[in-house]
Amino acid sequence: MPVVTKFISLETEGNGDILDLTAEISNCIADTKLKDGIATIFSPSATSGITTLEFEPGCVEDLKRLFDEIAAPNRVYAHNQIQGDGNGHSHVRAAIVKASFTVPIIDGKMTLGTWQSIILVDFDNRPRHRKLVVQVIGE
Repeated sequence: MPVVTKFISLETEGNGDILDLTAEISNCIADTKLKDGIATIFSPSATSGITTLEFEPGCVEDLKRLFDEIAAPNRVYAHNQIQGDGNGHSHVRAAIVKASFTVPIIDGKMTLGTWQSIILVDFDNRPRHRKLVVQVIGE
């Protein structure tokens, strides 16, 4: 079974920046010419995560608010005391969301719901360059 690896490079604003990756991932899948299988999207980062969301302003703001409630940046984090970089909350948030997402591919298309988008959330406390891995396995 063939495995094809693609990459998506992007710039983020950090601080909870949420980006819709759906179109770029769809293009990566189309480029592989594979019809049926799975695609895994991975962010090799300890301060970002990949998940799904209805990508509309209300849901985006709700998600940002939720992360502020769960892991507020102004709390005391042992990571900040050890590393001094002030992004302890970013690591905690990323651990909750996780670094990868897998979606089935049928007839060359992702099997996402009508309003479902694949998103990257960059939790770091500064802008970042991210290089995501899109690996497609199929036939």
